[in-house]
Amino acid sequence: MKRVLLLAIALVVALIPRLYRLTTPLADWHSWRQADTAAVTRRYVADGIDLLHPRYDDLSSIPSGRENPQGYRMVEFPLINGLTAWLYQVLPGANELEIHVFSRLVSILFSLGSLVFLYFLVEKLSGNLEAFLAALVFALLPYNIFYSRTILPEVPLVFFLTGSIYFLVKKVVEQKTPRSWEFWTSAIFASVAVLLKPYALFFALPLVYFKFKHHGFKLLKNPYSYLYVAIVLVPFILWRLWIAQFPEGIPANVWLLNGNGIRFKGAWFRWLFADRLGRLILGYFGLVPFALGMAKKTKALEGWFYHLWLASVLLFFAVFATGNVQHDYYQIIAIPIVSVFVAKGLAFLLYPPPQLSKSICYLLFAICSLFSLAFGWFHLRDYFNINHPEIVAAGKLADQTLPREALVIAPYQGNTAFLYQTNRRGWPIGGSIEDKINRGATDYVTTTFDAEANLLLQVCDVSTKTDTFAIISLSQCNF
Repeated sequence: MKRVLLLAIALVVALIPRLYRLTTPLADWHSWRQADTAAVTRRYVADGIDLLHPRYDDLSSIPSGRENPQGYRMVEFPLINGLTAWLYQVLPGANELEIHVFSRLVSILFSLGSLVFLYFLVEKLSGNLEAFLAALVFALLPYNIFYSRTILPEVPLVFFLTGSIYFLVKKVVEQKTPRSWEFWTSAIFASVAVLLKPYALFFALPLVYFKFKHHGFKLLKNPYSYLYVAIVLVPFILWRLWIAQFPEGIPANVWLLNGNGIRFKGAWFRWLFADRLGRLILGYFGLVPFALGMAKKTKALEGWFYHLWLASVLLFFAVFATGNVQHDYYQIIAIPIVSVFVAKGLAFLLYPPPQLSKSICYLLFAICSLFSLAFGWFHLRDYFNINHPEIVAAGKLADQTLPREALVIAPYQGNTAFLYQTNRRGWPIGGSIEDKINRGATDYVTTTFDAEANLLLQVCDVSTKTDTFAIISLSQCNF
């Protein structure tokens, strides 16, 4: 009963802040990547669910370097998009919400599920107190509050990855047979995680350690070990072979490794550890319990499990060096283990060894907790803002007035967030207008009155023009 109550408290504490600005337009921080993901779901709702041929709004050559007239989006396996689209169609009242709002709710549910798995995992290895504290940290970190409600594949990735780790640890600790349901569930969850993001494979490190710690070299003789690997890798390999047939739909990705040569340079350490971990995620003061948690003596079942989990995160940071520096949402995958170490440090401050002052430790507990949340929120609060409301207004009017089959040019420096607002397929960048017209472009929607837009206002029919945006018909232009 106690564990149910503690978990329920943590879930309520997590849910309430994640509903903050739930219905705002999809034009907040990192709306580009969110819009691309949400567009696949929206196309599924409009055109039917086809998991093997995911499409989105962008027809340009910007992501892959190739023209993409079918709008293929061949990245993560679109299981979550298909699930979201199906739920949107079958749940009563769901279609009364905008699709991006419903998608945010799905992300929140995945985040709450991650919290549940994290709680049970830490409880099994470390006890009730640290499990409850880890769940609270996961629930309340402002960084995690914002990103837990975003439409990004990293959110369900954390759910499936944390679930996979929990079920395998549960199987080993409880000495279940290789044919137990925990084995199959862990393998399937791991397989989905890798289909969402292949770097989930880095997190095999703590699992291999934990299995080896309990079974030794028998692990290599057990055929179920190889079956587990096959369940994880075969679907991923098949998916990669399939999408190779659609190179126009595969965004360039090699640059994510070390495209700007930043790996292990001073800027790499500064951005990932001082700025992201220290400032953005832990609000400076969270570093104290985090460090204490790392230094705290491990319990028998833990061993080096948590530290190797953290090592997997660091390996991911190093391999995908440019991607991690470029995108702060890449660090979403680190939040579970960061929460664990912060929780262990907080537990240390609550029950310090006799040679330390209890009063000072309690004071540190309060200061680190409150200041970490305060500074974290200070740095994250603007992420919820809509900094360019004009793209929302222009997109809304375009959606209301343009034919459903219209192909739109919505210049926004290649950012698809503006194109998403129009609810039309097309191009998120201008230039080569006559070529785009030949490719089927029917309308030009702009919030920037630059030389290109001013020329089109003179030589084409103007559907709408305000002080902040214009909608221009490209059907009859006198170039």
